[in-house]
Amino acid sequence: MDASVWVAKTGLTAQQRRMTVIANNLANVNTVAFKRDRAVFEDLLYQNIRQPGASADAQTIAPTGLMMGTGSRIIATEKLHEQGNMMSTENALDVAVLGRGMFQVLQADGTFAYTRDGSFKLNDQGQIVTASGQQLVPAVNIPTNAAAVTIGRDGTVSVELANGGGSSQIGTIQISRFVNEAGLQPMGRNLYRETTASGPVETGTPGLAGFGELAQGSLEASNVNVVAEMVSMIETQRAYEVNSKAISAADGMLRFLNQNL
Repeated sequence: MDASVWVAKTGLTAQQRRMTVIANNLANVNTVAFKRDRAVFEDLLYQNIRQPGASADAQTIAPTGLMMGTGSRIIATEKLHEQGNMMSTENALDVAVLGRGMFQVLQADGTFAYTRDGSFKLNDQGQIVTASGQQLVPAVNIPTNAAAVTIGRDGTVSVELANGGGSSQIGTIQISRFVNEAGLQPMGRNLYRETTASGPVETGTPGLAGFGELAQGSLEASNVNVVAEMVSMIETQRAYEVNSKAISAADGMLRFLNQNL
């Protein structure tokens, strides 16, 4: 196979994968607290035909080399953990994080996961859980006779009891953060898993020591910018077309060579 055909083929594969990343971003434009992905490219190994600085003759040194590239590939998809816009819902159990931090939840297998999605619900035992049923950590139980729930910016959870029972503090919501949030592993269902790349989890009180604050009655929107993704999609489409034309051009050159030998 002609080298130029292989190089263009790697470009087609890379652009196809980038389009998949863009499509996933656009598909999640309305997903609560979704963080957009960015494809990271790198060039492949080079065929070193002449080394830069090699002796051209007994008296001179070649100022440049002759190295033929072999294409490109996508080596990573990076989550960009930028703050999304705030959406007011006026729902007492909807909580958004303003700044750094994630909610810690307990999974069915006993391990922890992390999420920015604060659209919480109550299960049959009055515990605050995610929309998928994972229990918030530390656990917060809402009494059955609670008439209203208040969640402070520092995570303090208080309830106003029915029939003039007064107010009572019933727990606190803590949040977690990581040194390298881009190193977290997305699991689906708006959840992330700790990895070696993310660093160990650090849990603290909202609003203190660099942790973000909580906003009750609000949710964080996806940070996908539809216009920017559309521009990236057009750019990817054009790059794909150019690489396919490079294959057609290389095929035409080989055809010409075969016909004139």
